[in-house]
Amino acid sequence: MDLQTRKLNLISYLAQLQDENFLRKIENFILSKKQNDADLKPFTEDELIVRIKKSEEDFKSGKYKTLNDLEEISADW
Repeated sequence: MDLQTRKLNLISYLAQLQDENFLRKIENFILSKKQNDADLKPFTEDELIVRIKKSEEDFKSGKYKTLNDLEEISADW
């Protein structure tokens, strides 16, 4: 089923929905999703440069974890 068909099916379902509580939950989910998306913004070039320099400094000073380190840590989860 393609995306357009799925959207139309969802619209049809919502149009027939009578459960006020469920509809409110859907609305709240959509509104919170929109807010979360609005909070996301791409890094500026300057921000990326600062992050890269910090990462390089951390690596040179030994402030990093290897794959083996991460696997050992995650084994305790």
